[in-house]
Amino acid sequence: MAENRRVVVTGLGAICPLGMNVEETWQAIIAGRSGIRTITRFDTDGFETTFAGEIEGFEPAVRIGKKESRRMDRYTQYAVEASLQAAAHAGLSSGGFEPTRTGVMVGTGMGAMETLEQGAKTIAAHGPRRLSPFFAPMVLPNMAAGVTAIHVGAKGPCVATASACASAAHAIGEAARMIRDNSADVMFAGGSDAPITKLGIAGFNSMGALSTRNDNPAGASRPFDAGRDGFVLAEGAAMLVLEERDHAIARGAEIIGEILGYGSTDDANHIVQPAPGGEGIARAIGLALDQAKLTPADISYVNAHGTSTQMNEKYETQGLKAALGDASYRIPVSSTKSMTGHLLGAAGAIEAVFSLMAIKDQLLPPTINQETPDPDCDLDYVPNTARAAKVTNILSNSMGFGGHNVALIFGPGK
Repeated sequence: MAENRRVVVTGLGAICPLGMNVEETWQAIIAGRSGIRTITRFDTDGFETTFAGEIEGFEPAVRIGKKESRRMDRYTQYAVEASLQAAAHAGLSSGGFEPTRTGVMVGTGMGAMETLEQGAKTIAAHGPRRLSPFFAPMVLPNMAAGVTAIHVGAKGPCVATASACASAAHAIGEAARMIRDNSADVMFAGGSDAPITKLGIAGFNSMGALSTRNDNPAGASRPFDAGRDGFVLAEGAAMLVLEERDHAIARGAEIIGEILGYGSTDDANHIVQPAPGGEGIARAIGLALDQAKLTPADISYVNAHGTSTQMNEKYETQGLKAALGDASYRIPVSSTKSMTGHLLGAAGAIEAVFSLMAIKDQLLPPTINQETPDPDCDLDYVPNTARAAKVTNILSNSMGFGGHNVALIFGPGK
């Protein structure tokens, strides 16, 4: 590892159920507004769950071009949109970087669900010869990363991560590692997912993972609440521009924050259930603290994975206690999934954006729909209303099917 190569964040981009960009989304977050509503994209007759976190009003043809956008799955469109926003925010839209020293890392959990579903319908209705010649490249899980590289002009490392709901957090952590290792000076890192399809909803319904509060979509995602009954599927993308600190200073970039620590572990326990006691996420947090050279007392806030499932919140709370000790009772914790829903492979990236915005504005996002205390969840979850606070270092957790755990620590970067 190259000495003294610090990794800072100089650009942010996002599109999700709460907004078409970072500022819109962040204003909704601090207002405690839900982006969950009844599904409009397909007929939900017969489905146990009829709501999700859909993005409304996105017109990819305007941003990307009509012809090119038709050759991308929705998840790729979202990734490109978030990347273009991040490039503009970082002042990199017109170059200002060495392409061969600039890379891309984009995570996804489900990938091109819509294209897969439509392709199967086409073959069933019209036969295999009617399948689009763009079908195969459109469904590849690396396509969001590859197309993003084309649009931002990055010719360095280009990688797709796939670790379920930890995919984007892995992308950010590994991209930071590449910069520290002197494999790149600039990395576009984040995640994208577009799982709101019949297969997506039915698949998670069949395993009993989704909330079925069809009469109250906005109140369905309720992390750490005793009445939580499952997560809420959502879509979107978020992208960070990571940059070696001296490189950013040399070009006069605004430094939004810094990646101080990254820990990655696996439970090796069960394909969908977290390890008892939150053992895996606790070890990831410990690794991130060690890399950051911080103690639990240095953490101002935790953006929890907090999916709104019974098992996740119980074990994540236990993991926080194991990793942070007595400090866990004084450190505010919240789950922004209560407002965005669960963006699956993009979750870690949108939550990284919220963490950095919390440092910038000295505001802690709330956990909305906190109504009934759960004896297993006895920390400070910033219930229902955003809170002004002195915010320095933030821990952001991500956990995924397959036992994946990622902890990221962000600081002010000063």
